[in-house]
Amino acid sequence: MTDVPPSTVARLPIYLRALDQLVDQGVTTTSSGQLGALAGVGPAQLRRDLSYLGSHGVRGVGYDVAHLRQQVTAVLGLTRDLAVVIVGLGNLGQALANYVHAYAADGGQGFRVAALVDADPAVVGTRVAGLVVEDAPDLEKVVEREAATVAVLATPASVAQEVCDRLVGAGVRSILSFAARVLRVPAGVDVRSVDLARELQILAFHERGRQPS
Repeated sequence: MTDVPPSTVARLPIYLRALDQLVDQGVTTTSSGQLGALAGVGPAQLRRDLSYLGSHGVRGVGYDVAHLRQQVTAVLGLTRDLAVVIVGLGNLGQALANYVHAYAADGGQGFRVAALVDADPAVVGTRVAGLVVEDAPDLEKVVEREAATVAVLATPASVAQEVCDRLVGAGVRSILSFAARVLRVPAGVDVRSVDLARELQILAFHERGRQPS
């Protein structure tokens, strides 16, 4: 479904989380109003988004929760088992590895931590989230061995571009970066950046606007 707008794609994980909540509660059918309220969007927006999935609900009945959850899961590509390589096993990298590992163990679909890589001799050889941390010079071999196309980048900003280039050269096509810098990648490679400092600075701006003058 390449014609799904990016803004809709960004909301699909939120809908999936809401559907998971309904499944846990034993709810079998839901209305656009109920699901929209759980997801924090209006019912009209939700109906518009779901129409891209070919799901229009039944008037007077609503949406079948299990079927809609299956649809959203399939569109997001979570029916596969994507191997994820995490590069950079400092405090943040370790926390991310443990999170993804726990997510998969709790029934989360679509991803598994396949390998961990770091350049620090004190970290290489240690065990995190059930995996032994491997040495940075072997990064390309690790990516090839695991047939990984997804990577999480949690390295210092100073080496992030170099590591990114190596990942792309090894065949990685999707990167989630926590490095505080803009990464340059060729066409066909997706980068999602999470800059915690930037987000805090934006919050600081809004807090400043709330302060009495």
